[in-house]
Amino acid sequence: MYGAPYVALVVVPALASPPSGVSNPLWSPVIGRFDGIRAVAKTDVDPGPKKDFWRARINVKGATDVHFLENKIAPGGTFGWHSHPGPSLVVVKSGALTLYKASDPSCTPTVVQAGSGFVDNGGDVHLVRNEGSIETVVYVVSLVPHGFTRRIDEPAPGTCGF
Repeated sequence: MYGAPYVALVVVPALASPPSGVSNPLWSPVIGRFDGIRAVAKTDVDPGPKKDFWRARINVKGATDVHFLENKIAPGGTFGWHSHPGPSLVVVKSGALTLYKASDPSCTPTVVQAGSGFVDNGGDVHLVRNEGSIETVVYVVSLVPHGFTRRIDEPAPGTCGF
């Protein structure tokens, strides 16, 4: 007597999209460990009697690794889809970057030109590419929990056609 046929279900996770066309100089990255960070600054930016203050605040609880990186991205190069466990400050030194966010169903690009930057708050899945014709140089400062990897490869979300 034969039983019901067996069916095997194989679940294959979506593959991560690794970086390509990205290089780092020998010194990069530099990593420093802090036992938490608390910094508050306030500067009067108006020399007249009116007080106009620029303010900054960084408050990080717990052991933290601070990463300093220089990335060189060739034309057509990409960081692939990825996320970070903490915030990053990204400054474009030369060239331009195009940023895509997985949470954007329209996959609208944001172009960041040389001399500008952006803040990646961490936790969001994104892709950054050099869609220009010259090499792009980017400096990044990332704060992550001590011992964590700075970058987490993520599968392509399917919101963008590439």
